[in-house]
Amino acid sequence: MSHTAHIPSHRKPRRSASKLALRAGVAGGVLGTIAVAGAAGPANAEPVTETIEMPTLGSLETGTGLASAVAASAEASQQEALDQSLQTQENLALQKAAKEAKTAKAEADRKAAAEKAEKARLKAEAEAKAEQERKEAQERASRTSERTRLTSTSASDDSSDSGSSTGSGESQTQAPSGSAAAIVAFARAQVGDSYVTGGTGPNSWDCSGLVQAAYRQAGIDLPRISYDQSSMGTSVSLSNLQPGDILYWGSRSGSYHVAIYVGGGNYVGAQNSSTGVVERSLDWDMPSGAVRLL
Repeated sequence: MSHTAHIPSHRKPRRSASKLALRAGVAGGVLGTIAVAGAAGPANAEPVTETIEMPTLGSLETGTGLASAVAASAEASQQEALDQSLQTQENLALQKAAKEAKTAKAEADRKAAAEKAEKARLKAEAEAKAEQERKEAQERASRTSERTRLTSTSASDDSSDSGSSTGSGESQTQAPSGSAAAIVAFARAQVGDSYVTGGTGPNSWDCSGLVQAAYRQAGIDLPRISYDQSSMGTSVSLSNLQPGDILYWGSRSGSYHVAIYVGGGNYVGAQNSSTGVVERSLDWDMPSGAVRLL
């Protein structure tokens, strides 16, 4: 064998300094403890006859207890983190549920308020309609009463106008001509238009607004108000009407409604918001009187 050949060493690997220090410290501590215990014992103590087994350094080296403690600590930390994560998720879920509940409640309150407002609107409309119908019924009843009261006046008007009037049958079948024809044609052309208080056309009227516009077709300017219109011209009997005559309801100087006689026992007038401009028979709502301007 060559003197330079490598001869394997049979020595055990040298322990690291840290491990040696650890073992020395542990052994020193144990021996010191025994020495102190022996010194503190009674003077007449019997000599030690048994050998005390010292813990081997190998068991300390393995660190089994320390590893178990570290593992238990790590597991506890993981469990704590998991518990905190679950608690956070639970809190977020509760906050989300509370927010959704608040939003749902606000939406329900809004819908309830809208429904309440709609019910109030429908109720107001129904009450307004009922009030309108009541007023119309009162007006018709008032017209009937006024006609009864003015019967005597109408009779005296018949006597005063008998010399210039024709028979009722002739007046109701007489065709309008001249200015009367223009007035009647205009009035009939507005049938179907709506009624609006203060309306003067072209598509909505009140009673005096329609009469004023119709007479303008014949070049006659009438006052705007119904009782001023019925106060003009000459009073004529309802049995001697001619197309173009102005019919009125109420007293002549205090009428509350006017219309235009169009012949054939009919008249055209802007009645009310329910009917608008209509052509009706005199029997549907008999006027109180009439005046003639042509």
